[in-house]
Amino acid sequence: TRPGNGKVQENGWADIMFVAKVDSNNFPRKPTLKWFKGKWLDLSSKAGKHMQFKETYDRNTKIYTFEMNIIKVVDADAGGYRCEIASKAKDKPHCCYFDITVQGGSAELRSSGCGGGDEDAGELDFSVLLKKRQKKKRVTEEEVNVWDILKKAKACDYEKIAFQYGITDLRGMLKRLKELKRLEAASMFLRKLEPEYSEEKGNKVTMSVEVADPNANVRWLKNGQEIKPSSKYVLESEGNVRSLTINKCNLSDDAVYECVVDEEKCYTELFVKEPPVTITKLLDDVHTVVGEKVEFEVEVSEEGASVQWMKDGEELNRETAGSKYRFKKDGKRHILIINEATTEDIGMYYAKTTGGESKAELEVEEAELQVLQSIADLTLKSSEQAVFKCEVSDEKVTGKWFKDGVEVTASDRIKISHIGRTHKLTIDDVKQGDAGDYTFVPDGHAISLSAKLNFLEIKIEYKPRQDPPKIHLDTGAGGNKNAITVVAGNKLRLDVEISGEPEPTVWRTHVHVHATLYAVCGKIDSTRNSLVWVFVKEEKSLEGRVRVEKRKGLCSFVIDGALKSDEGPYSITVSNPAGDDHADLFVKVVDVPEPPLNVRCTSVGEDFAVVTWDAPPYDGGVPIKGYLLEKKKVSSNHWTKLNFDVFESTTYEAKRMIDGVSYEMRVFAVNGIGVSEGSASSAPFMPIAPTSEPTRLQVDDVTDSTCALKWRPPEKIGAGGIEGYIIEYCIEGSTYCANQYRVKGLPVGEKMLFRVVAVNPAGRSPPAILGQPVTIREIVESPKIRIPRHLRSKLITRVGEKINLLIPFQGKPRPVVTWFKDGKPLEDRSVGIRNSELDSILFIRTAERAHSGVYTLHVQIENTSDSADIHIQVVDKPGPPIAVQVTDVWGFNAALEWKPPKDDGNCEILGYTIQKADMKTKEWFTVYEHNRRPSCTVSDLIMGNEYSFRVYSENICGLSENPGLSKNTAFISKSGLDCNPRPYKEMDMTRSPKFTAPLVDRTVVAGYTAAISCSVRGDPRPKIVWMKNNMIIGEDPKFLMQNNQGVLTLRIRKPSLFDGGRYSCRAINDLDKTRWSASWRSEVRLNLMFTKAGGNRVGGPR
Repeated sequence: TRPGNGKVQENGWADIMFVAKVDSNNFPRKPTLKWFKGKWLDLSSKAGKHMQFKETYDRNTKIYTFEMNIIKVVDADAGGYRCEIASKAKDKPHCCYFDITVQGGSAELRSSGCGGGDEDAGELDFSVLLKKRQKKKRVTEEEVNVWDILKKAKACDYEKIAFQYGITDLRGMLKRLKELKRLEAASMFLRKLEPEYSEEKGNKVTMSVEVADPNANVRWLKNGQEIKPSSKYVLESEGNVRSLTINKCNLSDDAVYECVVDEEKCYTELFVKEPPVTITKLLDDVHTVVGEKVEFEVEVSEEGASVQWMKDGEELNRETAGSKYRFKKDGKRHILIINEATTEDIGMYYAKTTGGESKAELEVEEAELQVLQSIADLTLKSSEQAVFKCEVSDEKVTGKWFKDGVEVTASDRIKISHIGRTHKLTIDDVKQGDAGDYTFVPDGHAISLSAKLNFLEIKIEYKPRQDPPKIHLDTGAGGNKNAITVVAGNKLRLDVEISGEPEPTVWRTHVHVHATLYAVCGKIDSTRNSLVWVFVKEEKSLEGRVRVEKRKGLCSFVIDGALKSDEGPYSITVSNPAGDDHADLFVKVVDVPEPPLNVRCTSVGEDFAVVTWDAPPYDGGVPIKGYLLEKKKVSSNHWTKLNFDVFESTTYEAKRMIDGVSYEMRVFAVNGIGVSEGSASSAPFMPIAPTSEPTRLQVDDVTDSTCALKWRPPEKIGAGGIEGYIIEYCIEGSTYCANQYRVKGLPVGEKMLFRVVAVNPAGRSPPAILGQPVTIREIVESPKIRIPRHLRSKLITRVGEKINLLIPFQGKPRPVVTWFKDGKPLEDRSVGIRNSELDSILFIRTAERAHSGVYTLHVQIENTSDSADIHIQVVDKPGPPIAVQVTDVWGFNAALEWKPPKDDGNCEILGYTIQKADMKTKEWFTVYEHNRRPSCTVSDLIMGNEYSFRVYSENICGLSENPGLSKNTAFISKSGLDCNPRPYKEMDMTRSPKFTAPLVDRTVVAGYTAAISCSVRGDPRPKIVWMKNNMIIGEDPKFLMQNNQGVLTLRIRKPSLFDGGRYSCRAINDLDKTRWSASWRSEVRLNLMFTKAGGNRVGGPR
């Protein structure tokens, strides 16, 4: 907004204010506003009591408000004014002009140019103005723009033009003229940059300008540094348009940009908005054991974003976490690392960003060692190698080997190795002393693995006669059944000792077409002395995975990597010339079970889910011991164990799950051999619970066919939110409930029951049920007024304030409302009343004391009614106390009494304020405040003085406007002195003013505050008038006049050349007037010019 013209009617008494408002959105920097009078006078140097300047800023609207306030406008303030606004010193300022007109002033002064003329007229000799001159009619001349003349003139003519048009500040004129010439130069820009650009991080922004010269050289700067073309900064030129494109903006591009063409510049500012950082990969729950390393990994949408880690609501940072936690950043990945987990680390961990959060649970259990592969019994003969091997779950666990309770130590023949999770004991060149029970005991765990080494000793007896062959088969199985159990994937080797005569000396094999394999040992003759292996399961060969190995006096059956298909009965037949022998053998292959089937979630809750599955179709030949379960979030690839101990049932309740997060489950079967492969993942499911029941269900309204219900949302909603509500109703005594959202068409007179159920993805919540049935019939409600709490006591307000009372009531049908005041119908037109179906409003725009009273609101429905009273008290300041008098004086004390005021302001008098005054000085001092009684005693009076007293009354509105003055005075007489002085003739102290110290001529330097002083005496106190060149100075803020105990000082703030002259001081009282003058001038080291009122040159350097 621009300031408008001002007009003042009465000279010297009126104030005037000009206001300019500037919108900072149109400026790249804070704007600066200057006020000028005339063509060049900067008014900032005139700031003081007469001229005041103020600047304010509104952050909401971004508007600067500049105010100029002129106190007590005089004729000298009339004229033309200008305000200039600019954001930088080199920008072209925006100007607006306005005038001040003073009416009722001295027309003669305005016409002569001394009273109403501009103070920059430059006249120094005011003695000429005292001469009587004929009035001349001012000829209205066309206003001439001096600056247009100066811009076209030569530099040698500047002084002549300045003198002709009354410009005395040549330095200021040249400076301003230089700026005008620079601003008048043709702009190089046809279209400049926008004041500001705004773009989100990662996007592309383009800034463009249009230049006047298509061949002009354009440079782009960022924070003062020139921008070089690159893949990020693309500089383009198309005709007169020059553009700068910034690809993939980031926070470092938030800066001030300049476009420079020759010496001309235009500016803009780029604001880069950082979008909220969201979490693209959520945290995964971790289930681990003590001592393990734990990593929580989260992935965010922006590289370099800040992620806040928290545990159970407490922030984790590098200062508080210490060496236990480590924070790692890898691009968009943020990782929280716990070096060695302990049970104290159990809890919920959060990762928070500006756009979301994720949480995961850490469960830490004591480490329990699991045996993945146990050691097996061995049966070996002399000189063979025995290998005991086992596998445990923790590769860091060490252990010891024992033989018959004695620790085994390593030697050249016995080797102990530990590679990863596998522990191995190797015995080369087995001897009979190596037979026994071998045990592996892991360190720190209460488990042990045992196996037996059986030494097979071959004894051959030579007999001269022939003995039939004999099979010596010992599998170690109990009972009569020869059975061998082997773990799938392991090697089976069965060595069978054969005895008989003649002694076998040569091995020979025959494969028959009937899928039989003959292995012959001993001396061979035409009678076919032979050893036959008959495989019932399938045909076998001498080479491959399943084979027969023959040695002297011994045949071995070997299966490498046993399979399930290798299981079954086997027969062994031995024959020689002396006879035959036959033995049956059963090989059982055991394995880990197959994975469970049909894993599914049957029910969910807020933080739990019930999972069930079917047992595996094949148990691996060993009974199922139990199951292990794992869970994972759908958005993650990391599986977390739910149990370390095997779970025997096929239904499991998983707890401590996060509400609103989708999960998948899988199950592993466990038997005596090991753990099966994981089952297929279950269908995704989300732990979510139905909401709690709606609250505060109640009947809002009932008609003959409808019933309106209202309720509050459930207290517990959960992550699923509320999809809606189901409203059910039934007739009392019936079990059928109908559902509908709007209850209509209800039977009249029936008693109905209602219930409301909230619904979300988890299902229906428990119902909220009305406590008692509702009869469907129009309700006739008795009228009842509900007075607000603040109106239940007396309402006290002051005279002139506004009264607005809203009184709610209830009743059906609409009651009749009537207002009464003091028992009579309210007919006062100054009191307004508005009624509605639910309330009544009483309002008084301007309260008066006559409005005080008891207002009664009466509501009536047929024969029933209700009423309520409201007490209104309008109060005002009290009147002065009456009959104030001094009742007694003794010593240095005086007793006062008075009567309460006639007008108490319509409220209680709270107290009185008492003041005293010495009859000599007539200055009042407060003695007592809030004095409750209508009397008091004033002490500590001064002897010899006479005192007068006054009393103010006080109520809740404050003190009375006027005090009550005491009718008599209290004189404190001098006690103990009896003196009869001669009649005293009072001396006449009156005298004419006389200067005791004259003014002294001074020479000062321009721009530095100066002061001239003198002293005067006189009685009565004289009035002091300062004059310059015989003209009264008046209230010019440039001059500060002081009078301290007769010492007179005139201070001149920052005097200029025009302040030189003859200053005089005049003292006037009723007897006489005197005057003292002094010559005073200022001096600077410049060539100076002085002009008369008509503009003639009269002076040179000073």
